[in-house]
Amino acid sequence: MLVEIDNHGMVSHARVRRARSPQIERGKRVGAITGIVVHQTDADTLDSSLNSYRNPKANGAHFLIDKDGTIYQTAAIYQRTNHVGPLKARCLVMKTCKPDDFPKKGGAAAMHRIEMQKVPGDRYPGNMEAIGIEMVGRARLPEGFKPTLQQKKRNLTPEEIRGESAIFPTPTAAQNQSLSWLVRVLQDSIQVESSEVFHHPEVSRKNPTEAQGANWNLPVPTP
Repeated sequence: MLVEIDNHGMVSHARVRRARSPQIERGKRVGAITGIVVHQTDADTLDSSLNSYRNPKANGAHFLIDKDGTIYQTAAIYQRTNHVGPLKARCLVMKTCKPDDFPKKGGAAAMHRIEMQKVPGDRYPGNMEAIGIEMVGRARLPEGFKPTLQQKKRNLTPEEIRGESAIFPTPTAAQNQSLSWLVRVLQDSIQVESSEVFHHPEVSRKNPTEAQGANWNLPVPTP
């Protein structure tokens, strides 16, 4: 399915509402769009995310899907936004490299620098190549959760503990239906391979439950 995309990178379709926030745009891409990364906002409501996107130098993704399935475009797709974070090594999953190929010191930053020297396809798509899709949903600690001994020793704040141990909700059925439609039309309209669509924790060091229940492979009606 094809959709019209104007010269600014804004989608023209009745299913997509425009809510562009220039504050999250970081300049025009210098290469092709090669991937899509699916996120959850870690916020309870649509408005809290839209409001945060209006802050100076805010970070955010190109699309935002509310719990009722309404799709908002929050950045032009030809603009880069900061939504991915330091890349994991795709070659470890492809089994074309070993952990010993990366410096033991330097951690995520060192791995990211090495990965960014590779061409897209040999690595995960980063901010310059990826369209970001956010789905409204906040992670919460499991009922009865108690901090681990290690977390207590590190004197973590409640928010830091939540960041490490909270669990993201499964997206609503309406969100997954809209996600499936949006991914399909973006793949068809800008030539993104199905193998280049990822959950956020696959490509970067994020809470492993983020977007875990996101499903972009549901049947979608046309147009």
